[in-house]
Amino acid sequence: MNPDRQPVSARVLDEAITWQLRLGEGAASAEIRKELQGWLNESTEHAKAWAQLGGIDQHLGTINSPTARRALQISAHAGRRTTGRALLGLALMGALGVGMALQSQPLPVWLADERTAAGEQQSITLTDNTHIQLNSRSALDIRFNQQERRLFLHSGEVLVETAAGTDPRPFVVETEQGDLRALGTRFIVRRENDATRLIVLRSAVAALPGNLQAGRTVRAGEQVVMHRDHLDDNQDAPIAADAWSRGMLVVEDLPLGELLARLGEYRPGYLGLDPSLESLRISGSFPLHDTDRALAALPPSLPVQIERHTDWWVKVVPAQPVSHPGK
Repeated sequence: MNPDRQPVSARVLDEAITWQLRLGEGAASAEIRKELQGWLNESTEHAKAWAQLGGIDQHLGTINSPTARRALQISAHAGRRTTGRALLGLALMGALGVGMALQSQPLPVWLADERTAAGEQQSITLTDNTHIQLNSRSALDIRFNQQERRLFLHSGEVLVETAAGTDPRPFVVETEQGDLRALGTRFIVRRENDATRLIVLRSAVAALPGNLQAGRTVRAGEQVVMHRDHLDDNQDAPIAADAWSRGMLVVEDLPLGELLARLGEYRPGYLGLDPSLESLRISGSFPLHDTDRALAALPPSLPVQIERHTDWWVKVVPAQPVSHPGK
């Protein structure tokens, strides 16, 4: 996958949007432009986010949407920056729905044999009676022939339970990082940017990175992250790793940002986190098919509140202190 098409983090995207708003507040001063250049020079991810926003802006020009153009160009004067951010969010999501999806996902994903949308899961029984379940936002090709049974996971996550029997053909799940060969087993494969995570629930799986001649066996109760040229150390598998197949997400001491990233896979639009909350961690179980209810469970446990501009633009921000009249 082209690295320039990899999504940036919600935090960096949020910062890029803030810079667009600052530049839109009338004639931007030389000092503001200098500060922006400094931010862009800090990280390649900053530059990538800025380029992606620029691509959205260009696309809005081609679809001739006056409302979207006004939202991008709106001034955040008189202390109304929050309103500007909400309108900008609407413009960005409108552009996303029209054209950004094709830019952020390669063509093979859209042409995959099996594909799921945000919030959708799909159960499939293959011709050899192997059962697979695709998680939200996943794409997979099925390549069975006389020599082998092979799946290619383009994106997302799949739970595999190989069929009991005597089929002599090897069963392999392939990703851009390499091959995962089942050894009579139940396991999960998840794409994570430029890596693949393998979680073995039963029996064992042999992991072979694409640029290596030899791999490693990962056994039940273990997980490993596979890169193109190496394998990370085996680790204990997370608790209830397959709970998503039953509509729940179970986490233990997980950074709040990672939780929101997982929940964001099950809903359209933008789900962000205020940078000041990145150190917070959380444990618990959350419903995946009602992410609004999952988000509502955060404030009782953490010093946060849910800032909702629209159903498509939601952000977790610090809780406001309770005011006491007369004090």
